[in-house]
Amino acid sequence: MRCLTILLLAGAAAAIAFDTVPKAYTESPLIRGGQFTLWHDPGAVETLDFRYGIGGPDLAPQAPYTFEEADRSGTTPKILVQDAAGRKWSVKFGDEASPDTFCTRLAWACGYYVEPTYVIAEGDIQGWPKKHFENGRFQLRTSDPKFIKTLDWAWDQNPFVGTPELNGLKILMMVTSNWDNKDARDADKRGTNTAIYQEGNLLIYFIDDWGGSMGHWGKYFTRSKWSPDSFVRQSPDLVTMKDGRLRWGYSGQHTDLLTKNLRPSDIEWLLKYLGRVTDDQLRTGLTASGATPDQAEAYTRALRMRIQALQKVANLN
Repeated sequence: MRCLTILLLAGAAAAIAFDTVPKAYTESPLIRGGQFTLWHDPGAVETLDFRYGIGGPDLAPQAPYTFEEADRSGTTPKILVQDAAGRKWSVKFGDEASPDTFCTRLAWACGYYVEPTYVIAEGDIQGWPKKHFENGRFQLRTSDPKFIKTLDWAWDQNPFVGTPELNGLKILMMVTSNWDNKDARDADKRGTNTAIYQEGNLLIYFIDDWGGSMGHWGKYFTRSKWSPDSFVRQSPDLVTMKDGRLRWGYSGQHTDLLTKNLRPSDIEWLLKYLGRVTDDQLRTGLTASGATPDQAEAYTRALRMRIQALQKVANLN
């Protein structure tokens, strides 16, 4: 279970009536009777705290940590722990820990729903065979709002198809080089990174795993995660305008689902939020996610290059 209550308190969620949902999307009674949100106004973007993200300092994990069980959700091994405050966390290690944490900061700043997520540089976990860990991604687990395990969504089947909010999320996935854009069609065999929470009659759509980001997009054998050199090299290829059409360099699990039918107006909409993120915020978020000073500088320059490329094709600079 996860926690998005803070986000719901941070800004009013815009609900969408069911008659906007494509008929092929689902016959679930929960979907048919619900209201939906994907995005909320993040407010003063340039003042957001990228060190702690949506959870703030008050929700940060507190040692000592106690092992509870293996977390078998998804394809990357994780464990469930309890901290000194009695809060439950899913802890992920390896090359997904840093991108998963940093990208929640960036998505949050753009108004998308994310889970309270932190990187702890190192520590001990009581009762865990390995005991000591380094660079652990701690993601909060709660029972309110309710994580709907049996329900997710696809990029082309959801209540938001064609909206700037959904198209902006697609663009943000490409800005962060998130090639792992699995959705409902992958759920049975490989798992999905699209998810839904329920808060009363409101269904909250979000991306629950950003771990395949901040590296090299591309075909299967060329993809990487958290690779500053690759991220920098690919930055000039993010997007160009040719013959009046947007040309995206991105390649992922479902390339066309992200790149098709995007408009300059969608880029302009996203930049109302992404364009206000400062370099200091980027550095702070990257460092808090485990980046070295050199990595933080490289990523910050590359992200600014990508934002400027978006501004150029949208005729905003």
